[in-house]
Amino acid sequence: MEKKHGFRQELYPPIEPYRTGMLSLNAVHTMYWEQSGNPDGVPVVFLHGGPGAGSAPGHRRFFDPAHYNIVVYDQRGAGRSTPLGELRDNTTLLLIDDIERLRLHLGIERWLVFGGSWGSTLALAYGEAHPQRCIGFILRGIF
Repeated sequence: MEKKHGFRQELYPPIEPYRTGMLSLNAVHTMYWEQSGNPDGVPVVFLHGGPGAGSAPGHRRFFDPAHYNIVVYDQRGAGRSTPLGELRDNTTLLLIDDIERLRLHLGIERWLVFGGSWGSTLALAYGEAHPQRCIGFILRGIF
């Protein structure tokens, strides 16, 4: 892997999830989630942009799969979460609750929080609500 100034110049190679699921959030919404990388690695959750953009396989590639337990999910109304485009029961406070519910569901004590675009705003809001659950933050394309 070519490096410039000591930093990677490319994303990590494509990988497939080792675990996926659907998490019921309420009578309306169900969240798609997946885990990839190292099951015993440092947990990191990826918060996609939008709102409504959804996650993509390329989002896994930001992280070294040998070092990180990579959690990617689709926010309410986005991506593979259902129902797609639904605005009922879809607020920032509920999205924050969803992140925490996913953390509990996966049995993760603390995790790094990575947010891009709208996901950066959501990451900061989650961190304000649950600071004890955050190892740290990686923010890009601040919204």
